[in-house]
Amino acid sequence: MSTAPEIAALLPDPAQLRAHLRALAVLDSTIGDDQQFCTYSFDAAWGPGEEAALMENGSGDDFSVLFTPAGVLIRGFDHESEMSPYGTDDEQVWPGVIDEVPAALRPVLDEPAFRDEGIDVPRVTVCIWRETGDTAWRTGSAIGFPDGSEDPDGSGYLFHLLTDRSPETVRAHFEDYYERPVPLDAVRHVLAGHPLNPAIVGALNPGVL
Repeated sequence: MSTAPEIAALLPDPAQLRAHLRALAVLDSTIGDDQQFCTYSFDAAWGPGEEAALMENGSGDDFSVLFTPAGVLIRGFDHESEMSPYGTDDEQVWPGVIDEVPAALRPVLDEPAFRDEGIDVPRVTVCIWRETGDTAWRTGSAIGFPDGSEDPDGSGYLFHLLTDRSPETVRAHFEDYYERPVPLDAVRHVLAGHPLNPAIVGALNPGVL
């Protein structure tokens, strides 16, 4: 079973995670021909002292990784998960998912961007966090995951490129999404944090001007 605690154990430290998410956004925006179809983005000016990495697949699933002075909060939503607020009788967040989020990071969940009209709770099925100065990622400690699913909270599906950060896996994802070959060396270049240059841009998207 893939759940938030298992995923949290596979995440890198916040600085490495930030660099990887920025690289995913660069790859997506470079490989793609139309920005509206990109799934990964990075906002370096989300708020005062805050940055946000976002993923939205256009099918109702999304996640956000908010980097704040107080720490990092990862919020994910799998619309097909039994743990979705829309799947509960009282339209509440699944018990235990956000109950232990530290007070300093709690305001992130209250942002309008992560709430839907007509429902007064965050759009969330999985939540992971790490306060500044902490040495590990944390999740709710008393979540009763529903039976019958290998990925009950959607964490394995949503965060697969955050737990397996290899160039090969990242390339396979974008090749599948854009349905065309993507050169591995160019993916390695971007994931390593090197700046884009005309040769890399042309390799990632031969049709770009």
